[in-house]
This record gives sequence, C-alpha cells and structure tokens, in this order.
Amino acid sequence: SVLTVPEMDWIVDVLDQYVSEVRPAFVPGKHPAFWITERRDRMSLRRLNDAFETVRRAADLPAELDLHSLRHSYVTHLIEFGYPEKFVQDQVGHAYASTTAIYSHVSDEYRNRLLRRSLQARHGDLWGQET
Repeated sequence: SVLTVPEMDWIVDVLDQYVSEVRPAFVPGKHPAFWITERRDRMSLRRLNDAFETVRRAADLPAELDLHSLRHSYVTHLIEFGYPEKFVQDQVGHAYASTTAIYSHVSDEYRNRLLRRSLQARHGDLWGQET
C-alpha cells in the first residue's frame, strides 16, 4: 500500500471520481479488480501501457517515457519534498536503499538547494544570499 502524502493528495479526488462515476459504468458487479475493461475483465499491464502511451502522445511528451516512469517520478518527488530515505524506500517496496537511489532523478534546482543549505549550516549567513 502507498500512503497518500499531502503534496499529492489531489489523487484522492481523482480516484474517488473513478470509483464513483467511471468504474460503475462498466457494471463490474463484484469483480475484485480496481481497473477493469469494458468486458469486465481485469485490465492487463499491456492495456495500461497502451492507455499511457495514448495520453503521453496527446500531451506531446517524450517517447522514452513509459508507465514505469511514473514510479521514478514518485520517488523523485518524495525525495524533493523532503521525505526520509527509508520512508521513500518503504513506499516503493525496495529491499535496498541502493535500488531506490537508482529511481531518483532529482533536479539541478534541488541539488543547488541542498548544497546551499549545507554551506549555510556550515558557514552561516555568508552562503544564504543569492548570487
């Protein structure tokens, strides 16, 4: 299970709309799958990838992005939001922190903030000024 972090709590409304409006239109009955097809089957990973590709193209995003890229983005956002490394690792179910590190693609702006914070902690206000 993934905990909803405040910075991404918008997803609760999106999923609520899917559960209350979209999923019932498929008349799923008691089917246990969350994502289902119009034939009331469990949506396959291939079908999810196809849907992601359609949206990616419509948004004019780079072709190298795939559904798994969202997992990398989630890890990166949690790190940039300042969540502890162990929390991030647990969120994505990695046994080793080194695996989670591979998923992290932090921005240059984030790296600069970390560096500025470290220098300021070590050298005081001298490093707190923007140049």
